[in-house]
Amino acid sequence: MLLRDELLRIREKVQRQYDSQRRVLSYTEYLDLFGMNPYRHSRDASRYLKDCIDAYGSYEVERPWGRESRFALFDLVFDRDESDPARRSDHLAGHEAVQGAVYRVLCNFVREGRSNRLVLLHGPNGSAKSTFVSCLMHGLEDYSRTEEGALYRFSWIFPRGSGDKGIGFGAVEPAATDGESYALLPEERIEVKLRSELREHPLLLLPKDDRRAILAQAYAQQSIEEAPPEAVWSGELGQKNRMIFEALLTAYRGDLSRVLAHVQVERYYVSRRYRQAAVTIGPQMAVDASERQISADRTLASLPASLSALTLFEPYGELVDASGGIVEYSDLLKRPLDAWKYLLLAIEAGEVSLPFSNLPLNSVLIASSNELHLGAFREHPEYNSFRGRIHCVRVPYLTDFRREQSIYDAQIVPQIRRHVAPHTTFCAALWAVLTRLRRPSASRYDNSILGRVAESLTPVEKAMLYADGTLPSRLDSEEAKELQKGIGRIPKEFDTQREYEGLFGASPREIRSLLLDTANEERDDCVAPPALLERIQAFCERNDREFLKQKQDNGYQDSAGFVAVVREKWLDLVDDELRDATGLIDEHQHRELFDRYVVHVSFWLKKERVYNSMTGTYEEADLELMENVERRIGAGDKEEFRRTVMAKLAAHAIDNPGETPDHSDLFPQYLHKIRRSHYEERKKQVAEVAQALRSLLSDEPLHDEELRSSVDSALSVLLDRYGYERSSARIAVAALLDDRYLP
Repeated sequence: MLLRDELLRIREKVQRQYDSQRRVLSYTEYLDLFGMNPYRHSRDASRYLKDCIDAYGSYEVERPWGRESRFALFDLVFDRDESDPARRSDHLAGHEAVQGAVYRVLCNFVREGRSNRLVLLHGPNGSAKSTFVSCLMHGLEDYSRTEEGALYRFSWIFPRGSGDKGIGFGAVEPAATDGESYALLPEERIEVKLRSELREHPLLLLPKDDRRAILAQAYAQQSIEEAPPEAVWSGELGQKNRMIFEALLTAYRGDLSRVLAHVQVERYYVSRRYRQAAVTIGPQMAVDASERQISADRTLASLPASLSALTLFEPYGELVDASGGIVEYSDLLKRPLDAWKYLLLAIEAGEVSLPFSNLPLNSVLIASSNELHLGAFREHPEYNSFRGRIHCVRVPYLTDFRREQSIYDAQIVPQIRRHVAPHTTFCAALWAVLTRLRRPSASRYDNSILGRVAESLTPVEKAMLYADGTLPSRLDSEEAKELQKGIGRIPKEFDTQREYEGLFGASPREIRSLLLDTANEERDDCVAPPALLERIQAFCERNDREFLKQKQDNGYQDSAGFVAVVREKWLDLVDDELRDATGLIDEHQHRELFDRYVVHVSFWLKKERVYNSMTGTYEEADLELMENVERRIGAGDKEEFRRTVMAKLAAHAIDNPGETPDHSDLFPQYLHKIRRSHYEERKKQVAEVAQALRSLLSDEPLHDEELRSSVDSALSVLLDRYGYERSSARIAVAALLDDRYLP
């Protein structure tokens, strides 16, 4: 394809998009657009942001303690390149509670008619506060490009007359008549175009009483239950636009249609890069808006004569740029209090006082702070004056290593140009989460059994509970039952405390650095867990982070000790994969064995005979089968154990009528023990294959053809099913052999 042909195609595409988006309208055309969808075209910033979140929908995510709602906007699916799915993604991992809290605040803003509180996201450094706001801004950018998210602002147009004389403000040339507008004039016919820096709503050009009547009528005709937002219902034009409007009205002797002929309504789009309705303000020591005289930037000769007689000031600054959208105050509390006191009055009054006028606020204000500065702020004498206008939302570190791992898989792995071995990011995430967990205390639980079980949880058991709902296999049936029932109470144990879970520990930023530093090593052909764990161990030995200096608490807060714990969990995964790759154990065998056990126990308890489909006869329950399973599980009182299993199945049937129980979900600890016992019986055979596999991966000859066939098959499974390459498989198998199979 010739590039000129491609350029022609692109040009035609852009033209079609421009025409379909209705980029430039006259005022009457805009009113027609408003009449077709009054709700959409009368939103303020908080309503627009809420609708933006709603537009992308929500879905349920499964958690060990139940389902949580997650907003799809934070997945940034609209920002991903489908042609390159491995490209880095800066989506928000986890934090459904934070999403829900901020969404509820937006709903309150909508009900109250305006954004009247500052949303303060607080948490440790690197806990995704900025990522949260960044996702909102990305969502606004994408939403503003859709038909549903169309945004409009207006400008004043003063065209050239004949002989290059300007029209307007009493110009000699004939002005527009009824039904005419200067909005669609070609660029060469326009003398001056004055934009509204605040992106004020075009409806504000109408007298307030008439505007309210139009809004009320339009809302009633469309059966819209919500009331129009205050910004449109009671809002006023800024000083500059009010002065231009009044001067035009005077020049045209009160003819509103001739005044509105100078109005061009133009669609605009949210853009963080160009600071348009999405702005981040750093902790500088200055007011975030000011004013300047228009003539300072434009020659008086370029303005109409009547306009140049006015002293016009235009506002500028971050708050002006953010008008109509969202403004983020990054690390707000790092500023001296006096540098942002103006926000107290601004939030209450809805406007900021400037030297020559008041700047109306139509933005959602979101700030961030770490806990150190927030704690100091709470001790300040004026804190009580602020707290009623601030809504605090806690953003802790993640305590689910699966979600933590998704951060590194999405943001770090795509940046590494070498093979990243399976479970490398798992090891990084698990270690990070282990450093963040706090030791439970039985005294904080009303249920004594649950409290005792919670207090007995080791850090890795707690991490597995949070991630997958995995109950420790060491628990007896009563303890497991209480923990399963009260699992949702465990993560909430520290919610009311200042030193909450997820406040301390390794930051994702530190883990990113460790992963990238490991990737820079050239000792292996891949980035693998052993090298990462060595780097983490060296990081712990430096002892230059606060969380590394914390006193160990019965196994918790032992950052250096967690390295060995993580290594063991990694080897567990490799062990399971290798056993599966050898084909010596059929994964379905364990479930089938337990399923048969349940059937025979059921008939044994009822003292009934079991139908044998193979022989077509009824037989006694198979005691040998039942005792074999109970031996593998390690059941104590066999009869009591059987009754406990059936009681749990009966309870499930009552809670889930008509649903076939999944034994792997109801009895995961029993299936795990059966599985491990089968593995132990074949440990010698697995070791033989593993040794031969290491030799093969080290390019050593294998003379046993039968063994060579088994090894080739196992290697194929590791490569194709589990994502290894030869380099990472060699490292994993060697570590497993040295730690678990060889004396």
